[in-house]
Amino acid sequence: MTQRVIQWTTGNVGRRSLRAILRNPDLELVGVFAHSGEKVGLDAATLCGHDVLTGVFATSDVDALLAVGADVCSYNPMWPDVDEMCRILAAGINICSTAGFITGRALGAHAVARIEAAAQLGGSTMFGTGINPGFANLFALVSTQVCDRIDQIRVIESVDSTDYDSGDTELSVGYTLPIDTPGLQAKTEQATLVFADAVAMMGDALGVVLDEITFDAEYAAASQAEDLGYITIPQGGVAAIDGRWRGRLAGRDLIVLNFQWMKGHHVDPPFKVRHGYHVEISGEPNVHSQLMIFPGRGWDEQGFMGLGMIMTAMPSVNAIPAVVAAAPGIATYATLGLVTAGGYVSG
Repeated sequence: MTQRVIQWTTGNVGRRSLRAILRNPDLELVGVFAHSGEKVGLDAATLCGHDVLTGVFATSDVDALLAVGADVCSYNPMWPDVDEMCRILAAGINICSTAGFITGRALGAHAVARIEAAAQLGGSTMFGTGINPGFANLFALVSTQVCDRIDQIRVIESVDSTDYDSGDTELSVGYTLPIDTPGLQAKTEQATLVFADAVAMMGDALGVVLDEITFDAEYAAASQAEDLGYITIPQGGVAAIDGRWRGRLAGRDLIVLNFQWMKGHHVDPPFKVRHGYHVEISGEPNVHSQLMIFPGRGWDEQGFMGLGMIMTAMPSVNAIPAVVAAAPGIATYATLGLVTAGGYVSG
């Protein structure tokens, strides 16, 4: 069954979602929302580099988009907008999102109640994912299937993000600030609250009620100033972050989501990067899994920024059939059916 899709925004992630929607024979693009005036009126193909014009033009008219009879909205703004999401859901349109949403916990109880009420009103489903948080947490949960005892699950994202050109995101977590800035850890915590969502979701999937979810971080500074093009890190400014969200049970860390992000070429003290996603399960047996992602054949883009956007976008796009089929409300990987890339099998 073909699903009718609205693409909401066409930024770094949205462009990849839009291109993927146009390539999937099981998805029909019926609308595109654009924030910026210069994109309004442009064909969807022009906005994402697709080679065939679609006849679907970007608009900022929300009422018109909600009236086109879409089944689902591919929702890719940088940050979630609760008013916006509730409006879409109440109109009976499901949402698959990459905008900082896993359970909604990070948005607060009032926002979760509003989203749930809008979904029930519209008979629609809200689902959020990405690569991390999102797919990396599912990868960890799948890795537990061979265990008969779990003492701890640790998910580690360890990357050199020097080429990750997303200045607003980087500044929000504390990059460039003097390393002794008061409240630095609180800033990083606030900007990465969605990882607490993922900890909670993993607890739900494991059938446990966590006692608490905590955060701590360590930082490394730039030994000399460096202009990365999208941000400039001054000497003594934050150039690497080692943050840990911990889901605690019975006095121990049961779930640890650890992000190790380095930026630039002059980090002091030297910051060890493991390059990729690692799952370490302590239990019976111990399980160590590594998720390694490389460009496929024909990759012609400079650097790997685009690859990161694809693997952020696709868990959401590929979830569309399962989300459309799900019961109304907020869905997570703990409740959703199997998600695969079934619409993209090459001939």
